[in-house]
Amino acid sequence: MTKHVAVLMGGWSSERQVSLWSGSACANALEGEGFRVTRIDVARDLPEVLSRVKPDVCFNALHGRYGEDGTVQGLLEIMGLPYTHSGVLASSLAMHKERAKTVMAAAGVSVPRGKVVTRAEAAASHVLTPPYVLKPVDGGSSVGVLIVNADHEHPPQELHSADWRHGELLLAENFVAGKELTCAVLNGEPLDVIEIVASDGWYDFEAKYAKGGSRHVLPAEISPFVYQEVRKLALAAHHALGCRGVSRADFRFDDRKDGTGELVCLEVNTQPGMTETSLVPELAAYVGMGFGELVKWLVEDASLDR
Repeated sequence: MTKHVAVLMGGWSSERQVSLWSGSACANALEGEGFRVTRIDVARDLPEVLSRVKPDVCFNALHGRYGEDGTVQGLLEIMGLPYTHSGVLASSLAMHKERAKTVMAAAGVSVPRGKVVTRAEAAASHVLTPPYVLKPVDGGSSVGVLIVNADHEHPPQELHSADWRHGELLLAENFVAGKELTCAVLNGEPLDVIEIVASDGWYDFEAKYAKGGSRHVLPAEISPFVYQEVRKLALAAHHALGCRGVSRADFRFDDRKDGTGELVCLEVNTQPGMTETSLVPELAAYVGMGFGELVKWLVEDASLDR
């Protein structure tokens, strides 16, 4: 009998649009693999919709709060619906960047120095010595991320905006110059390493999703030792947080001639972008796994008690 897959996408987080892109690509690929697919633009009536649709499996293509933070995973556990990606604890832990850093550091994964501050504190005066980064403590897709350069006399003016919608708690971290690297872990094995080169020097939302915003260097042009170290740390972070299915760890590596050589893990994404041109599908393709094969594997890996 053909397996019925509900693809959960959209939602109401700040990453809604990214999720719609991921969900649409995954739904199309799953149909191409012969699954019966129902696309669900997630709202607060999700329990009612799932009760009516009665899928065999839920493919979680949500990003951000309520889809990536353990809440929808808990709902699916209660409803007894197998789902893809990480479970309740790993999802909620990885989503909170500061608590995830604590767990990763205890497992031997180097992380940037920093602290959690309120938006009011960050707006009033420099909370770290510039250069530093301010980011929502529980966001993703570089939404709401601010770079405070060394020549900034004052904190970013965006923090005073009445339109700020990225939460009142921010993670302030020392800025690590150098290369942006990423590595995915699939089925408990680290894949290869991509270097991301942003057109304007910073891998923000536009660089991630706008055409020509960045280019990917695969394999990353780094020493074999650093290459394997990134893979080792990505796997260690994946296991330390208790991730399942697929995850993607993002790193900064200071490879400048007069740099520190520092390699730090910025975060682990338990629901990485899943369009055909996203990083995880690109890494899977590099080892011979097509996009359809990747999403099919994720469905076959779905379960409860993750």
